[in-house]
Amino acid sequence: LQAEALQLLCLTASSGVPLFSRGSSKQLPFSIIGSLNGVHMFGAGHGAQLSSCVTERGSRVVWRVFQESLMLIAVSGGGGSAISELQLRRLLENVWNCMVMVLGQDELANIRNVERLKREVRSCYRLIDMLLERVNDDQGMMGHLTQCADCMPLSNSGMVQETLDSFTQAADSEFGCLVVHGRVALATEKWWSRLAPQEVVVLLALVQSLSGTSSCDYPVFLPQGSPTVAIRLLCFQLLPGVQICVLCGPKPSLYQAGKELLSRFWSPLLETLRNCLEQTDRSILPPSVNLRWDVQALLLINRESRRAITVCPRVRGGASANAAPLLSSARRLELLSHFYTFAVTRYFTLEDVSPASPASEPVPEDFSQGFTHVPVQCYLVTDECKCYGLQSPQHQLYLLTDLSVPTFALRSVATQTLSAITVATGF
Repeated sequence: LQAEALQLLCLTASSGVPLFSRGSSKQLPFSIIGSLNGVHMFGAGHGAQLSSCVTERGSRVVWRVFQESLMLIAVSGGGGSAISELQLRRLLENVWNCMVMVLGQDELANIRNVERLKREVRSCYRLIDMLLERVNDDQGMMGHLTQCADCMPLSNSGMVQETLDSFTQAADSEFGCLVVHGRVALATEKWWSRLAPQEVVVLLALVQSLSGTSSCDYPVFLPQGSPTVAIRLLCFQLLPGVQICVLCGPKPSLYQAGKELLSRFWSPLLETLRNCLEQTDRSILPPSVNLRWDVQALLLINRESRRAITVCPRVRGGASANAAPLLSSARRLELLSHFYTFAVTRYFTLEDVSPASPASEPVPEDFSQGFTHVPVQCYLVTDECKCYGLQSPQHQLYLLTDLSVPTFALRSVATQTLSAITVATGF
């Protein structure tokens, strides 16, 4: 098996009929696809569940069967940057959730006509391709890996929050959110409390795929909340990069919501929304948060609400003249995702956000099972940066710093950074 890049395969679980293959332009030969399906079926026939493997050439393969109906297989090449098993497992779950969101669970779990399903699943290709690109992208969003909603805390958000709540209520709904460049800036209380984290992740992916359209009325199935009954997703572009989204029933019509409600509630706030866009151009964090100049990147997760903030500074503020240049954004985000995977599969608590089978997540490293306590901090020193992880009952912080930061000072830098963000944003 020699995969040049990340590839995703979808087959029927019972007969192994290929439904689609996405990813690398160089598709795997049919014989390889048949072998990947056959070895999994052979194991299942002998009471063994094959979930993943690594080939001699460094390629990684992960299998996952959903609803005893469809099998998804992720194959990553061995060259270049390695993709972890956790990343591939999260990819498979996100792809399944996207398929459920677009087609509904009944259509996927009860296959009546394979050829018809092949045609219908094409409507998911754009979302699936977006998820494949996000595994190694440099857009600064990691919800596809953390299964937490990518967020952008706003400063002075009181008026915008009130407007969002009023607009959502006028649209006969309790589920609304404001999306800025693919991140949730604000949302209603029910949006956070009633929607599962994975649902928010795939909804954000769908909203981003619809960016550029002034308005849309899209039927969606919620993978956990409403997998068999479609509801309406109304999206309106307030400004380029700013969208308002509402989940609602039959009313209001797209025309009514766009012509009557949109201008009434949001026209007075256009200047405020432009300031939100300026904030994303500078940093994801509000101007009141001043990070140390030697912080290269960070990922902050609120474990209670399943929200996350990813920060990758574009410039150094207050750096000394002899400070080393910043690594590229793509490289810093890659290192951050690797450190997150390293920490949650060895030390920290990997929250089970999936309602699927227990085999949905990789088994922790053997040595961690012998701990008599739950680790709350860890660090890693590499040739490019130093990494520090901190876990509390409410938060997880993953921090990348310059090599110039003394190792003994990493804990202090991490706690100061966590305090600075949470105090200023209430995150």
